[in-house]
Amino acid sequence: MANLSKSKIIAFRQCPKRLWLEVHKPELREDSAATQAVFKVGNQVGEIARKLYDQDGDGITINAQRDGYPKAYAQTDEYLAKADRPIFEAGLRIKGALAFADVLIPATRGRTTSWKMVEVKSSGSVKDYHLDDIAVQSHIATASGVNLKSVSLACIDTSWIYPGDGDYQGLLYETDLTEEALSRDGEAAQWVSDAQKVAAMPSEPKIAMGDHCHDPFECGFCNYCSRELEQPEYPVDWLPALHAKRRARLLAQGIDDLRHVPDEELNERQQLVKEHTIAGTTYFDAAGAAADLAAHKLPACFLDFETVNLAVPIWKGTRPYQQVPFQFSLHKVDAKGVLSHESFLDLSGNDPSLPFAKALIAGCGDKVPIFVYNATFEKSRIRDLARRFPRIAKPLTLLVDRIVDLLPIARERYYHPSQRGSWSIKDVLPAVVPDLNYDTLAGVKDGGMAMEAFQEAILPDTPPDRKEEIRRQLDAYCRLDTFAMVRLWHFFSGRRGAVPVDAG
Repeated sequence: MANLSKSKIIAFRQCPKRLWLEVHKPELREDSAATQAVFKVGNQVGEIARKLYDQDGDGITINAQRDGYPKAYAQTDEYLAKADRPIFEAGLRIKGALAFADVLIPATRGRTTSWKMVEVKSSGSVKDYHLDDIAVQSHIATASGVNLKSVSLACIDTSWIYPGDGDYQGLLYETDLTEEALSRDGEAAQWVSDAQKVAAMPSEPKIAMGDHCHDPFECGFCNYCSRELEQPEYPVDWLPALHAKRRARLLAQGIDDLRHVPDEELNERQQLVKEHTIAGTTYFDAAGAAADLAAHKLPACFLDFETVNLAVPIWKGTRPYQQVPFQFSLHKVDAKGVLSHESFLDLSGNDPSLPFAKALIAGCGDKVPIFVYNATFEKSRIRDLARRFPRIAKPLTLLVDRIVDLLPIARERYYHPSQRGSWSIKDVLPAVVPDLNYDTLAGVKDGGMAMEAFQEAILPDTPPDRKEEIRRQLDAYCRLDTFAMVRLWHFFSGRRGAVPVDAG
């Protein structure tokens, strides 16, 4: 009988085939960059939690990865028996299952010792799948002999503002789930039993792909499971704004290709995508696009931000998961159509917010339109800065009033089959401007990669040459974003002059 970890039992809850592959073919697992980032954030939050729940500094942390499982279990048993200090990552095992508890805090009354168990999550609220997670954890704990007094889930309080100086009191808030967790002990025991049966199967279960492949977690075996699937030529997933329930209904009817979706079920934009995708033709309302832009005269600015949203804030005055801007690219086209560029990027490790805001005000000048792609993002970030820095709130707010969004123009006036139902700038750009492509960039090619690169660059132990390499990659990526806007603006406005060239 395999000893299944809690994570494998939760994998079974998502998909029995996923569990089987986790046990028998783990080398096929391919975690996405987003999934890896979630793991990294979880580790960071776990480190903070150990400090918050160990105010006296006498807690013991079990390290199974370093010391091995037998020693981890022996240490856990030793400190459970002593019951005189908090235990972190306590190794708990029963026949066929094991788990490591994030936090166990002793509570002794007379000769009776009980424990408060806290599971720490990096999300901002309790999710449905957390309830299964904590039910399994509680079952393994109680079945292994731990006398649980209470069971709680600690999540991040996204409204909390970091006061600085390493003080993280208040970062986490607890939700008591004792009754929920302990009342499902029988269910959790059955999951362990059923998971063992699946793990013992000689071959993988035959389970078709579906919504469960991405809910509640992105499964790392999707590429493996989809390798032999016959893919529709024009997947229904290319329909913009296709809600999950509607997608599920179409698939249940055997409709997985755009060609078979009834026209009467499509809105105007979805119909446009279907028509031009199948026909292989480009839709472009050139007159409409030019009219949309006619009111916005030169000179003009073209602006893009990069931000970081840290689960554990490191700068005073910021909140968990707050989008903090650390970089902008600004292309300018003067009244004669001449292109220039300036930028801001702070890799010092200090809070970049105020220097960013001041540089932005200076760079954008007065009155001229500021073109962006998806204005909601830039406007929200500028308003955040205005709230944080009242002394420069007025000039920041004036910037918001000048913003012109290119995204609605692209969405209403242009579609190429290569976009596959998406109007992301990374999908529109290659269609409109084939000589520009994000794939040619080195290192940083999207916002997620920019965020990861920034966090690496500001680490104290990042070598200077690596930091400089990251600087070049971030500059190139953000610069391409705004130059892409310049080219899209030139195309959509129907300008007959020379195509702008970015000398950088």
